[in-house]
Amino acid sequence: MSAVEIPTAPRKPGDGVRLFGFTVGHVNMPIGFFLDGEPGEMRAPVTAFLIDHPKGLVLFDTGLGPRFVRPRGTQPDSFIDLEQGDTIDERLNAIGVDPAAIRWIITSHLHTDHAGGNAYFPNATVIVQEREYDHAFHNITDDPIYEISEYDLGQPFLKIHGEHDLFADGTIVIFPTLGHTPGHQSAKIRTDGGDIVLTGDCCSLKRSLDEFRLPNHCHDADQFLTSLKLLSSLERKGARVFPSHDPDFWATIPKVGPIG
Repeated sequence: MSAVEIPTAPRKPGDGVRLFGFTVGHVNMPIGFFLDGEPGEMRAPVTAFLIDHPKGLVLFDTGLGPRFVRPRGTQPDSFIDLEQGDTIDERLNAIGVDPAAIRWIITSHLHTDHAGGNAYFPNATVIVQEREYDHAFHNITDDPIYEISEYDLGQPFLKIHGEHDLFADGTIVIFPTLGHTPGHQSAKIRTDGGDIVLTGDCCSLKRSLDEFRLPNHCHDADQFLTSLKLLSSLERKGARVFPSHDPDFWATIPKVGPIG
């Protein structure tokens, strides 16, 4: 039995770890931001995931946060588009999950479109690679994608080094995928339907992995390419790799009920 029952998706006997996906806003960006040299523009979803584990509820990323919310029915005034009701706390409320029940937030990295909603979860511990924590708290200067007020909230941090098995049972394994930022990480989730890898911005689009294409910006290109090769290895072993910002891929993911 889940630590917190989800009214819209009650557990059945024998259910293991379950994964739910959410759209938490969009960003309108040049495609080259994700694939260096690629022309054109795209409307990319910002995504977050709820992991329903028998020992507690876990989030992977929290999407855009309250500073970007616009009233429903109005037009966005920037490339960031987050309508009222689309934040991660509202997405959870819609399926009957109280944000106060979230125990852990696995943060792929501390950019604003991945950690912006952390404030909605006062009882959660934030899991982050120590090198990402150090960079985000001590080494950023004028990088606007890090907004320290969104993650310096008094929540406890679990600063990890390398791979970390959250519940020591192989169901949620966090591992570094460096390159996009100094301490980027991804997570492999073992569901009844097989392994799913949540990539964060190590793999923004499916083409990033299929073509080993880097974005037009990254902290370390060599590390980034090594991380893509790791994801490719996991995919060859049967894991489903979920890119974080791919509108075509995201259109295939169930928005009601568990993914896996």
